[in-house]
Amino acid sequence: MSKEQSGKTTRRAFIGTATVATAAASFTGPTAGADQSTNPAGTIKLAEANVDVPEQLAARAKAGDWTKPAAMAIPKEGYFKLEQGRYGPVFPKTPANYGFTIIAKIKPGREDAIRAYGKTIENAVAGSPFVLAPLRLHYLRWVLFNIGSDTYFMYQGIFDTDFDKYTEDAIALFKATGVDTVFENLEGFPADWKTNTTAFTKFVRDHQCPSFLEYGEYPFVTADEIKKALKVKASLSAMLDQMQ
Repeated sequence: MSKEQSGKTTRRAFIGTATVATAAASFTGPTAGADQSTNPAGTIKLAEANVDVPEQLAARAKAGDWTKPAAMAIPKEGYFKLEQGRYGPVFPKTPANYGFTIIAKIKPGREDAIRAYGKTIENAVAGSPFVLAPLRLHYLRWVLFNIGSDTYFMYQGIFDTDFDKYTEDAIALFKATGVDTVFENLEGFPADWKTNTTAFTKFVRDHQCPSFLEYGEYPFVTADEIKKALKVKASLSAMLDQMQ
């Protein structure tokens, strides 16, 4: 191998190592330790029954500890202890951060309108990529499905704000952009939602179906932290490419 080839190989190896290390370091959280190694086959260790896993996960969420994957089993109420927020019980931060799943029956004949609204959102984001930024979303998923002869709409979202703030921010966003909400096509949705935040939030809470398990491969990490890490990776890779 020539000296030039050896130099390129060394730099490329350094790119991979340094990029991963720098991207990981940009997350706010404890440094990953030796306990991250996987268990040998057949030696999976389960937490003992008397270990308060939710309490441990709450501490990790507060510390922003993303170093180990985490799973959280959630009571059917959607929370571990009753704590009143602005509009109802406060839902916990999970390894997937905050989120909700709203399921409601659509008004008869409104399926096409709901599907068209998906195209409206697609165009809005294409025209202004950060139009939904105030919602601090990780992702959205919309689904239409039938139960008997009725069609239902499912709205799933994962985001970095709490449940109630997300709803308030959504109302403010709709007002600012002049775009009506897809919820107008759902049965029981308040007609005065633009001026009645309480009624809007009550509808969302009444149709919320709490999950009973949430998992995060890189838990408690915000969308902004993920984007920052990827920017660091891209910048470092570009810089090292100039050394070729």
